Amino acid sequence: MMRQAGRYLPEYREVRAKAGGFLDLCFTPEFAAEVTLQPIRRFNFDAAIIFSDILVIPYALGRSVRFEVGEGPRLDPLDTPEKVETLAAKADFGMLEPVYEALRRVRRELDPKIALIGFCGAPWTVATYMVAGHGTPDQAPARMMAYSQPAAFAKIIDALVENSVQYLLGQLAAGADVLQIFDTWAGVLPPREFARWSVEPTRRIVAGVRAKVPDAKIVGFPRGAGALLPGYVEATGVDAVSIDWAAEPSLIRECVQTKVAVQGNLDPLVLIAGGAALDAAVDDVLANYAKGRLIFNLGHGIQPETPIAHVEQMLTRVRAFKE
Repeated sequence: MMRQAGRYLPEYREVRAKAGGFLDLCFTPEFAAEVTLQPIRRFNFDAAIIFSDILVIPYALGRSVRFEVGEGPRLDPLDTPEKVETLAAKADFGMLEPVYEALRRVRRELDPKIALIGFCGAPWTVATYMVAGHGTPDQAPARMMAYSQPAAFAKIIDALVENSVQYLLGQLAAGADVLQIFDTWAGVLPPREFARWSVEPTRRIVAGVRAKVPDAKIVGFPRGAGALLPGYVEATGVDAVSIDWAAEPSLIRECVQTKVAVQGNLDPLVLIAGGAALDAAVDDVLANYAKGRLIFNLGHGIQPETPIAHVEQMLTRVRAFKE
C-alpha cells in the first residue's frame, strides 16, 4: 500500500518516537529499515517500499529541509530567478548514503520473493515544494513561476532530473528491484504544462536510468492525470502506472492497461470506513481491473486514522479473490 509504513501502525509510532525528527528517521538506516519491514511482518505484503521522503533530493542539493509537526515540510523558497541561481547543480550523494544503507539492510532481511521498491519524487512535484517552501492547496507558486519565469523554473527541473537519475541508480545498486516516480501534484497542470513539466522530465529520468540499467522496472504515478494518462504512459516509457481512485475505469482498461500494468486504486477513505462499503469498493477494483495486469493498491497514501482491522479486511478479500 502507498505509505504502508506509517502512523496507522503502533510499531511505527514507537520507532518514530525513538528517532526524534522525521529526517532523523529517514537518515538512520537502522530505523528506516525497521519501519520498512514492519508492514511486511504484520501483513505479508508482496512488496516493501523503502522508507524515505521525496524531499531528500533538495536536502542533498543543499537546501534547508525541515518537517514541522502538524504542518508538513518547510524549505527555504526558491521563488525568484535570483534565488534559483543559488541552487547547486549536483547533489552531495554522500548525504543520501543512509538511504542506500537502509536498502541494503532491508534486502538482506527480506524474503527474496518479496520485491523491494525504491523511489523518488517527480521533478514537477518536488519543484512545487522548493518554489513555495511548503505545500499549498493547488501549488500556485510553482505554477506561476512556470508561466512567468520558465527559464528559471526549468533550471530547477533540470537539476532535479539529473540528480534523480543518479539517486535512482544508487537505489538499484543498493538492492531495489523496482523504482517508482511519484508525481503527486501532476493533476493541477493543464495539458500543455502537464506535457512539459510532468511528462517530459519523467521521460528523461526513465531514459537516464535505462541508459545505465536497460532492464530497470519503473512505475509512474502522475496523480490526477485522468484522461492524460494514456499519453503519459506512451511518452515516458514506464512499465506500470499507479492510478488514483477517481480514474475512469473504461479509459484505464482500454487505453492504459492494454499497454502497461496498473497499480491501485482503492480510495483511502473507504479503507477508514470499513464494513460493507470497503468490501464493495475492493470488489469494484477487482471487477474493473483484475482481468488485466493489476497490482492491487490504494489510490493514494493510507491515512493515520485507518483501523488495522480494516487493512486486514481488505487483504482477506483481495487474497480470497486471487485464490
